[in-house]
Amino acid sequence: MRADHLGFACGAALGFAGDLLFGDPRRGHPVAAFGRAAHAVEQRLWRDHRGTGALHTLLCAGGAVAGAGLLARTARPSPAARVALTAAATWAVLGGTSLGREARAVGGALAAGDLAAARKRLPHLCGRDPQALDEQQIARAVVESVAENTSDAVVGALVWGALGGVPGLVGFRAVNTLDAMVGHKSARYRRFGWASARLDDVAGWPGARLTAALAVLAGPDPRGALRVARRDASRHPSPNAGPVEAAFAGALGVRLGGTLAYAGRVEHRPVLGAENRPVEVVDVERAVRLSRRVSVLALGTALLTRTVVATVTRRKRCR
Repeated sequence: MRADHLGFACGAALGFAGDLLFGDPRRGHPVAAFGRAAHAVEQRLWRDHRGTGALHTLLCAGGAVAGAGLLARTARPSPAARVALTAAATWAVLGGTSLGREARAVGGALAAGDLAAARKRLPHLCGRDPQALDEQQIARAVVESVAENTSDAVVGALVWGALGGVPGLVGFRAVNTLDAMVGHKSARYRRFGWASARLDDVAGWPGARLTAALAVLAGPDPRGALRVARRDASRHPSPNAGPVEAAFAGALGVRLGGTLAYAGRVEHRPVLGAENRPVEVVDVERAVRLSRRVSVLALGTALLTRTVVATVTRRKRCR
């Protein structure tokens, strides 16, 4: 058990460092391969029915977890193989560096006064209709996306890795990817994607709360972050985006939420941090830096959690 714990700690740290140094690969990304496989399954299974969507979720997410579990069992006899597998899985599922890179690309275009370039780049970061957004709205969309994806692309994966090892890492990313693919409320996916969306809510719950807590600790205004998170988190329609965006709004001293335009629909969301100022272009870089600090703290928390889990399990076995 101690060897397993040390193997996870070393592998997770190496994978985290790999993401910091290299980000996501431009070709051959494992998550993209999973997405293609999930799409192929969808093409065969799709029906406008919740039950069929639940089967799709079970086959795709369950298959990913089972495959990761088989690899972990195969690597168990070799400490070096355990570390290498954990490092590769951690690097594959994390997306913090690519998140910051895309946010900075949009922020750089806004700072240069090139609104057209910012609108062109925004879809790499979020699904909003960029043509309907002005400079301030694009900056707000970037900050909101950085906040939410800090949880989805980094913290949540580390939490599940600490609890479940490589299968936990892979399972969380599979569920999150399925939600991005079929979990939205379009005519095609309102029923078929219901199971993926609900499972993503459950899987994302602990990571979102940890992200919000770490944003309070790591942000420039801890009191403001705590105040806004406590007051406004539950007003957001998403049970997981709410705490994260509210904590970032309070920590950065900005207003988030309001009217959002997606392809073919408009949403009017409650304002988070209503007493704060509107988002400015400079806040994009501030959000990215806060995201990075939260990610580093999340790695430390994950390693500590893994130690506690290993210790408790060892004590139970010794009884």
